[in-house]
Amino acid sequence: MERITVSANRRFLVTENGQPFFWLGDTAWELFHRCSRQEIEMYLENRRQKGFNVIQAVVLAELDGLHTPNMEAERPLVEDDPTRPNEAYFELVDYAIRLAAQKGIYIALLPTWGDKVTPMWGVGPQVFTPENAQIYGRWLGERYRNDANVLWVLGGDRPAIHEGRDYRPIWRAMAEGIDQGCGFHPFKTYHPMGGYSTSTWLQEEPWLDMHMIQSGHGGGRDVTTAWQTITQDYGLNPIRPILDGEPNYEDHPVSPWPKWDPANGYFRDYDVRKQVYRSVFAGGCGVTYGHHFIWQMWQEGRQVMNNGDEFIPWKTAIDRPGGAQVQHLKNLMLSRPYLTRIPDQGLLLLDPGSGASYVQATRDLQGRYAFVHFPQAGQTVEINLSPLHLPLRVSWYNPRTGSFTPAGEIVSQTSAQFTSPGLGEDRGPDWVLVLDSLSYPVE
Repeated sequence: MERITVSANRRFLVTENGQPFFWLGDTAWELFHRCSRQEIEMYLENRRQKGFNVIQAVVLAELDGLHTPNMEAERPLVEDDPTRPNEAYFELVDYAIRLAAQKGIYIALLPTWGDKVTPMWGVGPQVFTPENAQIYGRWLGERYRNDANVLWVLGGDRPAIHEGRDYRPIWRAMAEGIDQGCGFHPFKTYHPMGGYSTSTWLQEEPWLDMHMIQSGHGGGRDVTTAWQTITQDYGLNPIRPILDGEPNYEDHPVSPWPKWDPANGYFRDYDVRKQVYRSVFAGGCGVTYGHHFIWQMWQEGRQVMNNGDEFIPWKTAIDRPGGAQVQHLKNLMLSRPYLTRIPDQGLLLLDPGSGASYVQATRDLQGRYAFVHFPQAGQTVEINLSPLHLPLRVSWYNPRTGSFTPAGEIVSQTSAQFTSPGLGEDRGPDWVLVLDSLSYPVE
């Protein structure tokens, strides 16, 4: 596999030979901690078939990852000492990383969950200092220096500065250690806590290659506006790629943390689609899907992180509809010229709305195509066509099926009104308007 790096314009991810790479991630935080080798193979094959190309997983896991053994009865550290990794534990991590590579999947590898650095909630314990973080990072970097499918993710649901305490020296030391172990600077990002972006604390950090936000699941339905944070970070200097690394999990209760009262229902596939399409159209270089029972690899008899009244074993959850549908976003984005795409709300000649009705637009810088996400059925929007090369082919893209429905051509208009299709048998109100210049036919 080729290593992933940042594109020349600093907006996207590409392979070493310059091919576009759209990050379509899945959240499997407890993969190394709660899965056997057979289960890892089953999970990765399911995700490969569904089009995922990145899996986010944690070495020192959240759910008592230091003291509860993995499925091979091994703990990761000797006496909770980051300078004394347990070789037997890491053999399972090795297996997962190399099996993923065989399936064309990258592992977004978190060296530790954030509770081992920043004591806010969770069992921890806090074990890292700048000194041992550098040693641990160097050991990991040396171990995985030849695994081109490893994407490094520091953090782990924690801020880098909290209540006046600055934890950035620990993360800097860990990043430096990884570079030392690898012998070069590999791709790195950071997973922040819910409602935040890495730009909050790390905008000036030279080791950070990509901004990540966690729009999260701590608010009500249509309260979280990932596109606003993406837009904010898109305008920063130095420029970095940006994506939502943890939007609302499918089948997660819709209510504020930590109560997670199911009285307001659950996030379903429609909620997932609304978040991921709008964050990408706002400038994201990819996105990560998540399911509430997959991240924790829950099954009967295990501790569960859930205050709701729905319990779905992870081996069932891997076939929930949202997890099958997000591949259509990746396929759409890669179906047109990719590295010249920009967000452009200037295409909208009416108010884009808010919350559940918010419309997000993106287009090719050279005017070859535009995509507009309509989150509701029968929604009318007037589009400015002047940035696009006429004539245009009009079609509607179905985010549930990945299919296009032709809707005519536009020859000479400078603007036009479009109304999204009504509710159909495919269960969803959301659509993507696709405008393609006939001067640049899509193969």
